[in-house]
Amino acid sequence: MLEAERARAAEWFRELRDEIVAAFEAVEDAQTEGPLSDHAAGRFEVTETRRTSDDGSDAGGGLMSVMREGRVFEKVGVNVSTVYGTLGEAAQAAMAQRGVPGMDSDPRFWASGISLVAHMQNPHVPAVHMNTRMFWTPNAWWFGGGSDLNPCIEYAEDTEHFHATQKAYLDPHGPDLYPELKAWADEYFYIPHRKRARGVGGVFMDDRNTGDWEADFALTRDIGRAFLPAFLPLVERRRMTPWTEADKEVQLVHRGVYAEYNLVYDRGTKFGLATGHDPDAVLMSLPPLAKWV
Repeated sequence: MLEAERARAAEWFRELRDEIVAAFEAVEDAQTEGPLSDHAAGRFEVTETRRTSDDGSDAGGGLMSVMREGRVFEKVGVNVSTVYGTLGEAAQAAMAQRGVPGMDSDPRFWASGISLVAHMQNPHVPAVHMNTRMFWTPNAWWFGGGSDLNPCIEYAEDTEHFHATQKAYLDPHGPDLYPELKAWADEYFYIPHRKRARGVGGVFMDDRNTGDWEADFALTRDIGRAFLPAFLPLVERRRMTPWTEADKEVQLVHRGVYAEYNLVYDRGTKFGLATGHDPDAVLMSLPPLAKWV
């Protein structure tokens, strides 16, 4: 049943959430000069989310942590959840189509994870996404997720740092892993109707089950551990850069493309809405402002 393993995974996602929330609030406190330093330092509003089954019984929940209108972060959400119950017919069919065995006979599930999206005040600071998760059914289990960088104004050295940090954390798990997960991210975060990527990529995996739970969990933890070292130096490098109205226009249009991807293609968004999770928590990834031209 993997009960102990599931508990360890859920605990890890919560620990990572706490570390990231503390680090982002520290960034807000550090912006004592430069753009928007006269604003109050941003703080996360934390809301407990609950999910109920069709019969009204408990089906899990989590924490939705959102910071709005900070000095550096315009909107950032860091959510953790652990949900369980029985998959509906549409979700069962989707899982069966992906090759998950036993969905027709026993559609119970358990899922836990962390999901983060940060939209920045300064157009020169890249937006970023990170998500890692564990999924269990009576006949299968797997890990998934990754992180990717979404600048509206790209700097080659920022892209290089983000990818190099990911590679450094993944290389101990095998030299072929980073190229594989980078290629997967390039494919997954592609927007077919725009014929373009939504950002500059990162790493991504899904259905990760090598048969060695400890090894797959260790990899998932290192994807999470890589996030702050990959992202925070970029924030430090760019947060003092002055911006123009033209820069802001570029950012708003780019956010529109980001929103299109999340609403049309993102698997996590679809799953969260299909399983009855709090829609505000599921859709916290959307930017506060966007523009279509």
